[in-house]
Amino acid sequence: MRGGLSVLIGVACFAVTQAHATSAGYFALSESAVFESGDTWSLGGQRYRLYGVQSCLRGTTFTNTAGVRQDCGEASLAVLVAFVRDTGPSCAPIAKASSITYVVCFATVARQRLDLGTILISEGYAFAALDAKGLPINAAYSVAEQQARGRKGGLWQFSDVKHPAVLLSRAAKSDQVRPK
Repeated sequence: MRGGLSVLIGVACFAVTQAHATSAGYFALSESAVFESGDTWSLGGQRYRLYGVQSCLRGTTFTNTAGVRQDCGEASLAVLVAFVRDTGPSCAPIAKASSITYVVCFATVARQRLDLGTILISEGYAFAALDAKGLPINAAYSVAEQQARGRKGGLWQFSDVKHPAVLLSRAAKSDQVRPK
């Protein structure tokens, strides 16, 4: 466990260093944002998404330890809002695509700056986003996800939780098969 924690802190610090090198234009992410999912929100008329992070999809479910089906996307959303409330992260834009700005965010926890994406993924309430080839957009996030999955952290503790990439891939394939 101790070695895993050291790797996790190293991954988080590496991601934060990358974020600082990318852009100097940070803004505060506050509870006043309108949260759409566990990785996307609107603030000041602009939509933002955590770069390289995929939250659980709203409308998908898992069965909790009490045997009750819960909305997986709502769980991701609740954890993002809680982290924002508790840590007051700052974000920097790194890319823009149509109507959304991709950002990296950091939060200060125990006097350490940690990457918000790494926090969400390592706690098991978000996932490493994949590109069109099925490869992680951010390798550090993939490492954090594997560690969370291995220790059954967060959503990974539930046997029926499905990785959003699997669900998105199935949806894309079924769209390609449909007659046009």
